[in-house]
Formats: sequence, C-alpha cells, structure tokens
Amino acid sequence: MSEENNNYEHDEELANQNHEQTETITKVTGMYKEWFLDYASYVILERAVPSIEDGFKPVQRRIMHSMKDLDDGRYNKVANIVGHTMQYHPHGDASIADAMVQMGQKELLIDMQGNWGNILTGDRAAASRYIEARLSKFALEVVFNPKTTEWKMSYDGRRKEPIDLPVKFPLLLAQGAEGIAVGLSTKILPHNFNELIDASVKYLKGRSFTLVPDFLTGGIADFTNYNDGKRGGKVRVRAKISQLDKKTLVITEIPFATTTTSLIDSILKANDKGKIKIKKIEDNTAANVEILVHLPPNVSPDKTIDALYAFTNCENSISPLACTIENNKPVFAGVSEILKHSTDLTVRLLKLELEIQLHELEEQWHFASLERIFIENRIYRDIEEVETWEGVIEAIDKGLQPHIKHLKRPVTEEDIVRLTEIRIKKISKFDIDKAKQHIEALEEKIAEVKHHLDNLIDFAIDYFKALKAKFGKGRERRTEIRIFDDIVATKVVMRNTKLYVNKEEGFIGTSLRKDEYVTDCADIDDIIVFRDNGTMIVTKVASKTFVGKGILHIAVFKKKDKRTVYNMMYKDGTKGPSYMKRFNVTSVTRDKEYDLTNGNKGSKVLYFSANPNGEAEVVTINLRAVGSIKKLKWDIDFADLAIKGRGVRGNQITKFAIKKIEFKSAGVSTLKPRKIWFDDAVQRLNVDGRGDLLGEFRAEDKILIATQSGKIKAVSPDLAMHFENDMIVLEKWNPKKPISAIYFEGAKERYYVKRFLIETPDKEEVFISESEKSKLEIIATDYRPMAEVVFSKRSLERIQVNFEEFISIKGIKALGNQLTTDKIRTVNLLESLPYEEPEEEKVEEIEVNEEETIEETLPLEVEEAPQKEFVETKEDKAKKALARALQKKKKNAEEDDDSQTALF
Repeated sequence: MSEENNNYEHDEELANQNHEQTETITKVTGMYKEWFLDYASYVILERAVPSIEDGFKPVQRRIMHSMKDLDDGRYNKVANIVGHTMQYHPHGDASIADAMVQMGQKELLIDMQGNWGNILTGDRAAASRYIEARLSKFALEVVFNPKTTEWKMSYDGRRKEPIDLPVKFPLLLAQGAEGIAVGLSTKILPHNFNELIDASVKYLKGRSFTLVPDFLTGGIADFTNYNDGKRGGKVRVRAKISQLDKKTLVITEIPFATTTTSLIDSILKANDKGKIKIKKIEDNTAANVEILVHLPPNVSPDKTIDALYAFTNCENSISPLACTIENNKPVFAGVSEILKHSTDLTVRLLKLELEIQLHELEEQWHFASLERIFIENRIYRDIEEVETWEGVIEAIDKGLQPHIKHLKRPVTEEDIVRLTEIRIKKISKFDIDKAKQHIEALEEKIAEVKHHLDNLIDFAIDYFKALKAKFGKGRERRTEIRIFDDIVATKVVMRNTKLYVNKEEGFIGTSLRKDEYVTDCADIDDIIVFRDNGTMIVTKVASKTFVGKGILHIAVFKKKDKRTVYNMMYKDGTKGPSYMKRFNVTSVTRDKEYDLTNGNKGSKVLYFSANPNGEAEVVTINLRAVGSIKKLKWDIDFADLAIKGRGVRGNQITKFAIKKIEFKSAGVSTLKPRKIWFDDAVQRLNVDGRGDLLGEFRAEDKILIATQSGKIKAVSPDLAMHFENDMIVLEKWNPKKPISAIYFEGAKERYYVKRFLIETPDKEEVFISESEKSKLEIIATDYRPMAEVVFSKRSLERIQVNFEEFISIKGIKALGNQLTTDKIRTVNLLESLPYEEPEEEKVEEIEVNEEETIEETLPLEVEEAPQKEFVETKEDKAKKALARALQKKKKNAEEDDDSQTALF
C-alpha cells in the first residue's frame, strides 16, 4: 500500500513539473505581433481617425455615400439611411445612427428634420425612425463628383464605395474630429467656415494666415497657446457670464464640450464644497442658453464670476491633437498644414474637373462638327445602295474624308456608328444656322475652360469666394477671441470656514470652535502667524495645527501683498538694545519659521501692529527709571521709518530697558497712491503696468464707469471687477467734474441735453430715460465740452452745442433741456473749451522698498544718561550749551554731558 502511495506521489510530482514547464514555455509574442497590431491598425485606419483627404472617418464617408445613393431631393427616414449604410459599413446600426446625429448637429452637411437633440443642453436625439434627413445644398455642391471619385469594393464585395470623397473644401477643420484609437488619439477642433475660406484664399495668394477654432456653443476662448493645433497646445474656453443685477448673474453662452446640464452640476458641486456661494440656479435654456445664478445678500458678483471660472466648468482647458490618416498612415500635423493640404487638393480636383469638362466639350464639338458635315454634305445618301454593315461604315468614312481636316482628332468607327444612329426626323429638320451657333457656343466654352486651366489659381480663388458668398451668410464667428487673465483661486474662493486660535496652547484650526474666533477662511487659504519671540510662520489651513505658543497676530496670508505693512518693536536678546522696523511679507516658504529679530536668544517683541493699507501710528515709549536717565518718556511716529523687507534688523530705539509702549494715535497710510491700469485685451484692471493708465488711486478714490445703455456708477477700483461689453467711459472719478450727455428720449421722441453730478457713489444709476426706445448719443466728461450735431436731413445745417451754456448742472434723474425733434445722424465731440483744474494738496508719501537692507539710524534723537556718577567740567558745559542750541533749532530733546544718543 505504501508503494502504491509512493508511485502516486511520484506521478503527481512529474505531472506538476510538466505543467510548470508548459506554462514557462508558452509565449504570447506571436499573438501580440499578429493579432494585436492588426487590431490596432484596423481601429486607427477604419474607425477612429479621419482621412486628411476628405476629412471623414470611414463611417461618416459611408453615411454620406448612402445619402447620395438615396438622394431624390426629399427627406429620408434616418432609420432608412442607417439601414442602407449597413451595406457598406460592417458594424451595428446604433454606431451608424450616433455618427449621423453628430454630423447633423454640426449644421453643415446634413439638412435635418425632427428632434436631432441639443448640443447646448445635451438632450439626445429622437429615435432614428422618428427623424429625417437629406444632404444639404453645400454637401451636394462640395462633397460629391462621381467623375473624380476613386472607388473600391465594399467589405462583402457586392458594391462599390469611395476610397475618399472628392471634397473641395477644408471640411476636416470646419467640422473638427475626435477619436480614441489604440495607441493614439486625435482631437481636431472646429474652425469658422468663412475664416477657413479666407485662409485658403490667402494661401493661394501666397500670403500668411492664422487659424483659431470657433465653436457652435459660442463662449469666450483664449488661443494664445493654441500652437497651430499641434500636440502640446492648449486652448482655454469660458462661458459668457454677465451681471443681470446686483443679485443675479446670467450665463448666455457655454464653453465647448460642455452642456447646460454638466455646467449646472459643476456649479452646484462647487457650492456644496463651499468654493462659491449661490442662493439658487435657474435653467431657462431653449433656443439660446440662459442660466440664471441668484446670489445671496452681500456676495460680490464680480468675485463670484471669477470663482465660477476658477472652480466650475465655466472655464475648461482643451488640449488639441491634430492626427489624420495620410497614405494609410497616421500623421501628426498642424491645422495650417492641414488647410494647405486641403487647398492643394481642392486645386487638383478643380483642375481634374476642368480637364474632364474640357474633354467632354471637345467631344461634343467633335461630334457636332461630324454631324454637321454628315448632314450638310448629305453623306447619308452614300449608304443607300450598300448592303453590308462594313460597307456602310466604309462609305461614311470615305464621304467624311474631304471635310474633316479641321477636326482635332481622327474619326473613329465609334463616331461613324453614332452618325448612323441619327434619326431621319433630325436630318429633315436640320438647321445649319443653329448648328453653327451650337458649335460656336461650344468653342466659347472650350476657350473659357482652357482659360481657367491656364489661370488655375485665380479660378480656385474665385471658387472659394463663390462658396463664401453662397453659403457663408449666417456662419459668422460665434466664439469671442480674448486673452484671459489668470484667476488666483485664493482671491476669489468663498470664505465658508471659520478659523479659531488657542493662544495659550499654540494651536490654530477650523475645528477649535470652543476657542477664540479669528476670521472666516477657505480650505485653500494660507495662514500667517506672528509670535512674541519675533518669529513668523505661514501654514495651510487645517482642522488643527500647532504653530507655537505666544501668538501675537494671526490672519489669512495674501501672497505678493505689498499694501499690508507690519510695524514692530523688539528687544534684541535679554540684554541687547531695542529696535523698531516696518516691513511687508510678499512671499515665503510654507511651514518654514522666519526670525524677524536680530537672531539673539531671548529676543522679545515689545510692540506689533498689522496695517492693511500701510498705516503708521504714533506710540509712546516708557523707559524704566534706572540710574540717572533723565528722559523716560517720548513719542515715536512710525511714519518716520521707511518700509523695508522682513529681514531688516531695524533701527535702534534705545539701549535701555523699555517699561512699556503705549499706543497714542492712529496714522494715515504712508504708501504712495496705487497706480491702476486697464488692459483692454483681457478687460481687467491691473497694477502691473499693462494697458492704459487710469491714474493714481488712494483708498478713497473711485473710478467712473458709463455704458452705451445709459448706466453710470462711481465705485472703488477692484482688480476683480468685470466690465460690460458696451462700456464707453472708464476713468478716475472727479466728484466735482460734471458729466454731459445728449440722448434720445424714446417716449417723447425727441433729443435732450443734460449735465449732472454723481451724488451717490457705489450705486449704479440710469441717466437716460428708461423707455425701451431711448438711446444715448454721446457722453462727455470734460469740464467744458463742445459737440457738433449732424442731422439726417441734408437740408438742416449742423449745429454746435456748448453744454455749459446750454444747460446748468442738474440732478441725474432730470430730463434735461430739449435739443431738437429732428432726427440726428451723428454727434461728434469737438475740442473742449479751456479750463484750469484747481491743484490738489500734495500729501507726502513713503514708497515701499522691498530691498532687505539694514537701516542703522533714524532722523530723530533721544537722550540717555550713563548710570555712573561723573564730575562736570568746562568741556561738559560747552557740550551742554551746544545741545541746547540744537534743541532749539531741531525741536528735539536736549543732550546731556556723558549721555549716549540712540537714533531711531
């Protein structure tokens, strides 16, 4: 029994060894090479990537060919077209129907009837049995020509299908294409119909051109990094958002590759995460997009617009990748190269069509000439007595010979056979004059075709221009081209979280609800912390973070903030002197501890304040009464100290011990007024010197904004502001400068002149009447403007309007003085009358200096006396007298004999 068990175990071991050897020997390399690469090649060439020749994927080409087969001018059921396409396409009906719907939604090749879905809302098309289609007039003219088409057998060998359709237009760039194959993908963005034709014309003329995409969904796009559609490029697309009123935003156009449904979902998701704050959202989209975003009270519409771009699908990035099939191989090319290839192909096809047309015309001329010779010379009588067919052919050939010297090719037997097929009726009614006219008309056409062939480029240019004139109407650019400003997420995120601090234990965080509340913050914010030992740290917002004990100040950190200035006094070490400094913090390394003192052990902050607009307060220094120090108390104004970097040691206050520092009085900002520019390219304000300078702004200054629709407001400049498309005035507001306007009052149907001042800043008001027909003609912001009025009637002379004399300054709601009831063509501003603006009082300011240099002295002096006793000498008395003289001149503290002066 044991022997049988041993044999069994031995056989099992051999079987396992054989099994292991079999698994080790098995290879998949052959299958990978033969099967996988074949499959990858099939997917690339036959399914996912379009041809550069006609711009179609195989399924699209077969759909177009099937629609041409069925075309009789009437609509066909899509289900019928899909079934017919299955004769050429070896796949299911669902994939064909989906491809056809996508082609139809591009509104170029297919004339649709029924519910074909909605690219705006994402609604699907109705079932193929309920919708109908036929080829568009554009497709019939541009896509098909059996005479220039190369054919191949269909997959089952029963029918012929085109290898490529003879498309005479850059169709691939007009429709765009997207597909994922095995090992590669393609994403060609759609371009504008008219711009493609213009680019083709420029190319044919030898001029340079630039192409950027255009989307049916409209929106705004930044094509700065488009890179000609090649790999590595990037397109930023945004929804078009405007402010309906103070509590409502309206989205009227959406980005490419999004729908109103996906857009609303992303907005609701961002609201749930606390990135933005909205009250409710309404989707009123029908033929056009209209999404209303209602805002809660006290929420900035401008910042909400930026937040929508930063945290929702209102802004997307698209990475184009132009991959096409050329000579049965995938090729990566830019859109400019694709357009050139398509234009060259169009020229070749036009040439081929002209050559075919020329050949057909010459054949018509040849036979018409033979027919005329045959009938006019009555050669048909020569065959009356001939009995055989060969004899008939020979007789006709012999009869033609004396008359065919002017023909352009020899007469063939086929020509003679055609002559024998002429009916007796035609011979009996033959009109020589008409025959001559027909031949002459053919000769004119032949000459015209030859002229086109000799001037092929001009003919191609005229062809493209004719296409634009015939089909370009209504295909204007929908996507607005603009350069985008980069939105900093931390500046627009909603502060939906509360920050707390436990100063005793040194913890900060959003979960410390039982401790001291600091400020509202967002989960992407950084927090800056200053401690009483003179150290500083910046850390990310978290539920609970240890930052160290002795917290003096905590706030949300603003990167590159040059306006916030920190005023600080500290004692250097345990026995060192005391220093003061003013600095700002523009950039730091997160979670790195910075020492703001001189770095000696035992340093301690004596006074600290954070000033969001560079304010400089006055403080009182109190020294300890030690030894013979005579002056124990004096005031220091931080305005006397320049603003430096955080690494500055500061300026010495005193070498003696400070008892306490008291706040005496608040100061004003010592920063220079901030220069603000308006960059028209991105339609935003900036402080970086881009665009037109609006002026220098203090905290109380405002900008004046007026629109063509008659709205005006004076508001504090905010870099996050958005501006209406019809803005016509943007300048620094002078409250004393009147605003002049001429407008048409719709209800009374007459023109008025008015002058007014803005009495309620920060409030948008309408300064023309609210009638729908009311229209602003002109607005002027000079002190004494002049205008010229040109009437529509030529019989009326032009008049000049002196606004100052015409009307006095009245309220913004006043109707104004009537100007005329006659229709005005234009109003032109003339040179304003001279006016000297009163000079404003200049305020001395301190410019922020970011250089981290160490300043050792201050322009003020403070007396300090040594602690040892001394005997006064004559020399000491002289020094005292000199000190008193300096005190009188500089109005500073008097100087004692052996005291050491500390400058601050």
